[in-house]
Amino acid sequence: MNPLAQELNNQISQHNAHVLDMLSDLGKNLFFPKGILTQSAEAKEKAHRFNATIGIATEGNGPMFLQCIQDKLSEFDPKDIFPYAPPAGKPELRSLWREKMLRENPSLQGKYFGNPVVTNALTHGLSIVADMFVDKGDHLVMPDMLWGNYNLTFVTRCGGIVKKFPTFTVDRGYNVPAFKAELQNTAEEKGKAIVLLNFPNNPSGYTPTVEEGDAIVAAIKEVAENGCNIVVVTDDAYFGLFYEDSMQESLYGKLANMHPRVLAVKLDGATKEEYVWGFRTGFITFADGSDYVNEPVVTALEKKTMGIIRATISNCPHPSQTFVVEALKSPDFIAQKEEKFHVMKGRALKVKEVLDSGKYTEGWDYYPFNSGYFMCLKLKNVDAEQLRVHLLDKYGVGAISIGKTDLRIAFSCIAEEDIQELFDTIYAGVTDLA
Repeated sequence: MNPLAQELNNQISQHNAHVLDMLSDLGKNLFFPKGILTQSAEAKEKAHRFNATIGIATEGNGPMFLQCIQDKLSEFDPKDIFPYAPPAGKPELRSLWREKMLRENPSLQGKYFGNPVVTNALTHGLSIVADMFVDKGDHLVMPDMLWGNYNLTFVTRCGGIVKKFPTFTVDRGYNVPAFKAELQNTAEEKGKAIVLLNFPNNPSGYTPTVEEGDAIVAAIKEVAENGCNIVVVTDDAYFGLFYEDSMQESLYGKLANMHPRVLAVKLDGATKEEYVWGFRTGFITFADGSDYVNEPVVTALEKKTMGIIRATISNCPHPSQTFVVEALKSPDFIAQKEEKFHVMKGRALKVKEVLDSGKYTEGWDYYPFNSGYFMCLKLKNVDAEQLRVHLLDKYGVGAISIGKTDLRIAFSCIAEEDIQELFDTIYAGVTDLA
């Protein structure tokens, strides 16, 4: 093991040995090298005559660039576009995002958590979690309504085992008892669990109520108190799109500093929150379970994160980070986000109005939804994949089939005035096949 990795492990072990036990074999071996980047940083401070360290080309007092590219980006200083961004991301962006987290998650007030590390959007954050915490055979507890990419990330890449529980109760609430039972089973079998909380959920579009969220947190705490080490990952990709009857913040705030055996990891980003899907700018933020400022553990985890970033993509794109900084600093940012939120909410409520008309009861039921981009139909008489193909071939309508019965509808990309026609068309397809 590299001495730098051993140093970080010792730092974690001295301040919370449970976190060291949560790390995968790769996670234990990760470190951030004191190589070219460290030497370049020192040179940036002291090399007042010539700086011949970092691998970019310069002209004058700034980066070299092609004018045909800069002409399209003329509102931005070349130094904020063309050079490499730091491995952990632009410091200004990290600070602004942290401020945003505190503003939007009241439960984080008074808690100690790290500085967000920039990732190449949220999927990259999931990959980092997999590399750092998942060994072959480790159990991941998540609902049966889950984003399919989790399987590639955690199972195919790292050999983890997904332990599913039914997402909803018969009363159409979040199935906290089933979640708790699956978590307890994993605790007894493995002594370690990775819990993935994705709210608003993809594909169901459901966010728990405040009471359900508190019950989830209480279940995690109880299992931790009984001796299980738990890495709790909040996949907050659709954060803020809460339309009705749900929590209005991430569970990360209530999980942070809750118990020494609980490590909270928040994954979020500008991708959906700021409607900039192609920017690929996300964040990973750690909160140790200790009820005091346990800076050494968080710092060590951030350095290991920087190590895996350095080893895989070196650093995240600089231009998109600059664009997000400018958005967060804009005086129009909050008002413009609120405007788009109401467009999205209008679509969600229109879907519910159309589905509650009683017009489609012979064709399907629908799963609870109150947030996010999606909702799911539960088909009664036809196969979901057959219906998907039929809708494409006959009607030119696209949807996503999930298993035998479920059809996911992304109302995020359907204008409110077109929603009635969409479901009428889907029902026509069901009638054709039935």
